Amino acid sequence: MATGFDASRLEALLESAKLLQSSLELDLILKHLMRTAMGRLVARRGLLAVRKQGALRLNLVRGAASLKAGEVFDEAQARAAGVEYLFCIGNESEPVGLLGIGGLVGTMQAEEAEFLQALLGVAASVISNAQAHDEARLANTMLDQRLQELRALLDLGRGLAATLDPEEVAQLVGLTLAGRWAVGKYAVAAFKEGQEPVLRQKGMDLSHVAGLQEVLLALPEAQLVQNQDLAESLKIPMGSLLIPIRTQESQIGLIACGPRMRGMSYREADLEFGAGLASQAAVAFENAWHFRDTLARQQLEKELNLAASIQRDLFPKSLPVLAQCDIAAKNRQARQVGGDYYDVLPFVATGPTDPHMLVVADISGKGISAALLMSIIQATLRTLLRRESSLLEIAGVANELLHATTPVNKYATAFLVVMDPATGACKFVNAAHNPSLLLRASGEVEMLDGPGLAIGLFPRRTYQEKSFEMHPGDILVLYSDGVNEAQDAKDDEFGTDRLTEVVKANAGEPAEVIVERIFEAIDAFAGAAPQFDDITLMVVKRTP
Repeated sequence: MATGFDASRLEALLESAKLLQSSLELDLILKHLMRTAMGRLVARRGLLAVRKQGALRLNLVRGAASLKAGEVFDEAQARAAGVEYLFCIGNESEPVGLLGIGGLVGTMQAEEAEFLQALLGVAASVISNAQAHDEARLANTMLDQRLQELRALLDLGRGLAATLDPEEVAQLVGLTLAGRWAVGKYAVAAFKEGQEPVLRQKGMDLSHVAGLQEVLLALPEAQLVQNQDLAESLKIPMGSLLIPIRTQESQIGLIACGPRMRGMSYREADLEFGAGLASQAAVAFENAWHFRDTLARQQLEKELNLAASIQRDLFPKSLPVLAQCDIAAKNRQARQVGGDYYDVLPFVATGPTDPHMLVVADISGKGISAALLMSIIQATLRTLLRRESSLLEIAGVANELLHATTPVNKYATAFLVVMDPATGACKFVNAAHNPSLLLRASGEVEMLDGPGLAIGLFPRRTYQEKSFEMHPGDILVLYSDGVNEAQDAKDDEFGTDRLTEVVKANAGEPAEVIVERIFEAIDAFAGAAPQFDDITLMVVKRTP
């Protein structure tokens, strides 16, 4: 194409092509192309149109006041504006763009036209690449926004799951949406037969909405109010966003957000976010109402039965099988509902050689409050293990979340161990829990301890991480203070020395047998003395 060029034209073409290819910003590419073409031809008028949304649209216009950037290209209008020459950028049947030139000082020379065609051939691929780059960047931006919204929904879901008060559910929903969309007027209404209506509103009144079931049932998942009749029937401003709160069986409420401030409009993504939030709110309201009904119907014993059932479901049904590890655990509560917790949790992968977290925790208090805090801790740890890879980060974030979502008198001591079954490498954090016992195959005993406050007690606390390795024959014992503080009739404690003796005496047995022998030793020591505290044990034996 450029074989007929003299040296100067060829050099100019190569230089221009180099400049075009030096950027992926479409505006910069088009501006350089326009300057090169008009400067080369000494033209007073020019235009550049690029294919967008199936049509050629003007992107740059020079010297033609009647043509406006952003309009669809019209050849007759361009000719009337003094654009004499039109050149396709790319395939003539469906070009990626169009260059228009007019008002030349002289006449169009064949060599210059050939130069321009060669330059536009290069520009076609460069423009296509820039458009693909813009599309990818836009897609990444939208994906990032989507991820941010999903994280927000996850965080809000945890907050909703942590409350059993319908009023608190409504408040959390209303404040979340008001802050997210910067609205000055909002209302959350929830209602159910046999329950007091729940209303949380600012600048709007939805106290009448329970009587508009037919209107509410006709609404989609989320809708902008653009119908005057609908606005009047619900007594809300035009431009508001309506989000019904529904269960599978019925309509239980409505969220209304007034028009956004500063003239901003609701996006499609906002409607999706609102619908997702309403789904979580429906579950939270139902749970809160169900819990309120349960408390109203049942005596204390029935409450404890419910809590005990919830707590039993939170303990793992079985422990994972990990490479070169024999793991067993047992919990025996002092009351119907205890405050201890144990688990073995994977990070992301669940294979036998993948890292897992071993947890033994002691929740403050007893009864149903302890069971609920236990469920929050479990949900928090499971969520963080999918997001965080650092044990210190997991402990720190768990502390912040629990402190922010639980009363000041609710906390948990915990011993957290991250084990790599493939190598035996371990890291641990002790959050105000009693030390763990490590019996080496050689018979040497190590007490694993470290400083750290209880989880959820104070905000912005850091923890200390320590490391150790487990070799074949080593035995790790994690336990609650119900083990070493078990008392006999004389108020003497079982202590860590007796615990160590039992583990040493049964070191050749499987982990499950060691656990049972420890329980038997505690019972034999306590005799007829009652069990005052929960007893929780986890034994990990490193096998060849």
